[in-house]
Parts: sequence; C-alpha cells; structure tokens
Amino acid sequence: MTADAETEEEEVDFSFLDTAEPLPESPADFSFLEERVEPVETATREPSPEAEAVAPEVEPAREEDHVGIEPAKPGEEDDLDEDGADFSWLEADLPPEEEDERSEPAAPVVPAAPPRAPVPADAGFRLREKPVEAPAASAPRISWAERLRQGLARSSSQLSGSITALFTKRKLDEDTLQDFEDILIQADLGVETAMRITDRLSEGRFGKEIAGAEVRRILAEEIEKTLAPVAQPLELDLEKKPHVILVVGVNGTGKTTTIGKLAAKLTRGGLKVTLCAGDTFRAAAVEQLKIWGERTGSEVVAKQIGADAAGLAFEAYDRAVENDSDVLIIDTAGRLQNKAELMAELEKINRVLAKREPDAPHTVLQTLDATTGQNALNQVEIFRNVSGVNGLVMTKLDGTARGGILVAIAAKHRLPVYFVGVGEGIDDLEPFKAKDFASAIAGTPLN
Repeated sequence: MTADAETEEEEVDFSFLDTAEPLPESPADFSFLEERVEPVETATREPSPEAEAVAPEVEPAREEDHVGIEPAKPGEEDDLDEDGADFSWLEADLPPEEEDERSEPAAPVVPAAPPRAPVPADAGFRLREKPVEAPAASAPRISWAERLRQGLARSSSQLSGSITALFTKRKLDEDTLQDFEDILIQADLGVETAMRITDRLSEGRFGKEIAGAEVRRILAEEIEKTLAPVAQPLELDLEKKPHVILVVGVNGTGKTTTIGKLAAKLTRGGLKVTLCAGDTFRAAAVEQLKIWGERTGSEVVAKQIGADAAGLAFEAYDRAVENDSDVLIIDTAGRLQNKAELMAELEKINRVLAKREPDAPHTVLQTLDATTGQNALNQVEIFRNVSGVNGLVMTKLDGTARGGILVAIAAKHRLPVYFVGVGEGIDDLEPFKAKDFASAIAGTPLN
C-alpha cells in the first residue's frame, strides 16, 4: 500500500458512529421499477469454419429410402381398413425369457453331516449331552374325595384328636363310653347317632382296651349307615315341563351360587334351563343370577327391585313354557326362619305356582350352611313345614365346616341330600356320596 493511500484512509471521518441521535431516514426511491426496459437483441452466433469442416454432411431424404412402402394416395392417409388388419400376433405366447446371467447364483446344497461315531468307553473323554427339557407338568387336579376331606378337616381333626386322647391306654368302661358320647354330640352328630355308635362300640369290647384306629373305623361305618338312605340323585320328571325347582334358605347359605352351579350341570346334560331372579330384595342377587345365566346359556327372568316375588314366579313359569325349557329354577330372598311375614311370602309363591301347575313346585331345595351347626336343625324343620322342603344341598364345606350336623339332620328328618359344595367355582357342586362323607369326617382312609 502506498503512502498516499494510507494518508487517505486516515482522513476518513467515522465520527457519525458516535452520534446518539438517529440519522434522518430519506424516502426510498423505487421509480426505476416503472422505467421501460428495452429488449436486448440476441446475437446469432455463426459457426466457425473449423466446426463446419468437422460436422458431417446430411443429405435430404429421398424416395428410394422408403423401400417396400408404397406412398399413400391423396385422401387415403386416414382411410385404413381396420377389419382387414391382422393382430393375431398379439395373442401369441411370448418366447421364454432367457435367464439373466447377472442373477444371483443358487445357494450351494450342503450335504448333511454323517452321524458321529460313538466315543469308546476307554477313550478317556466323553461328549457332554444337551439336556432335554421336560414339558411343564400341569398341576394335578385334586379329586373330589380329597377336596371333601379338606373341607371337613375341622370336624375330622377335632374328632380324631379327642378319640386318640380318650382311648389311649384306657379300658372301655361306662365312663369312657359316656365321655365318647359327649364328644360325638359336641361334633354335631346328634344324640341318636351318638348313642347308636357307643352301643356298637361296647359290643364284645367292654372292659378291654381298644385302639383309636378301631374306634374311627366303627365311627365311619355308623355314619355311613345313617347317610346312605338320604344320598339320592335329584330326580326330574320331564313329563311335566318345565320341572320347577324352588330354592329356599336363610340369608347367606349360598342359594344363588348353588342355582348357578346346578344350572351348569343341567345344561351340560342337554337340558334347557330358565332362571327366575326371585330375590327381589337384593340388586346384587339379581345381577349375580344374570351372570350365571350368561355363563350357562340360561335365560333369566327378572324385574325391578321390590317387585312381587310370587308374581315374578308366575311370569317365569309362563316364559319357561314359551321357550320350551325343561327346568325352571326359582331363586328366593334369604330369610330368617323366625320372620313370619317373609315365610308367608314363600307360601304365596307355592300357591301362585299351583295355579299354573298343581304339582309345582316339583322340587323344593333348601341350602344349608355347613358352618351353622345345630341351628341348621331348626331351619330344616321350619322351612319344611312352610314351603314343603323335599331335598337338601350342603354348602360351604371349606375347611371351617361343622359337617357333623348333616348326620343329625339325616337321622331326624330323613330328607334326601342331593349335592354338597366346597367352593365358588362352577364345578364345585357334586352329588352327595355317603361313604366319602363318612370317611372324611371319621378321618379314615377311603377304600
């Protein structure tokens, strides 16, 4: 850079940058946009002599170039005969395409390895074998007899413990027999059954020692004798369709659940079932019965809460006739046996059903809670007098049951015991078997 340029650069005044006041803005001038722009002539570039010398010479087309094609006469260019044209070549099969040499080659076939020869025993080494995973074993289903034994564990353990303590190193005398009778009565077996068992025990053994196992065997045999006459299957008379089953019982004995399980058994047996939600006092009972109806494919007849139960039973009977049901099962509200007005309602249901079918209800099932003990005796007596109970179902045999009361009921009322239940599942209702029940209470092995 020259000295003159340096001097000129130093004389430039930048003092305006330090000015605090903004500079006045002058209006922008866009008038140039309105000016007319004259077109610019494009110059044609002439080829250079060198390019003309290199470019090939192109001659115009001649008539001789169109060999084999006759020129069209004037006026015939667009007058083609389409019907005479042969297009059959369009339908001909195409020749097979040649394989593209560039396609990927097929994967080579690898021969299977020959089986490995066994390693000799004296080779000094061995091959580790891959362990074979065994399929996961499903949990074994507990048999019904075992489930019943678990349900009656309370009664069985109390009896077994008392028998062992009483008869260990003690001769059979009057005091021992009296103590044993008290034990049986405390187990809810009833006075009549207790006396019969002690009489049987004293035959030929008085004044002798007796093992606890022998006492339990005699106990099981006598209980079975009491229960065997009442262990009967539920008999349905389909000559009178529908067969009406009225289910009664005190609060909390499992009526609705028993109805659902029974409906499942009947539908699996090929029978058509209609359910009547006659417990019009509890909304939960109606909803529960509807769920059972869906599970078992049974139609449910129900009304609003507080509806007349007898009128609903009448309508349910007509509906069962219309849909050609084999069985009609009617639920009822749980009631205490000492409530006169509620017990009178059961009598009304029976009277209303008798107007449609003189023999209805054909079966009156009473559900008994196995945990109630001696109170169940009084319940059976009152319900039998009011609603004509002719069959029993023992429920809630879940380990806290006092199953001995069923023996006392069987000895006193001689009512058939159709089913026993040990849980809430759909398959937890089984026919009553006297031998299994007696063996479970006495704690003896089932032969």
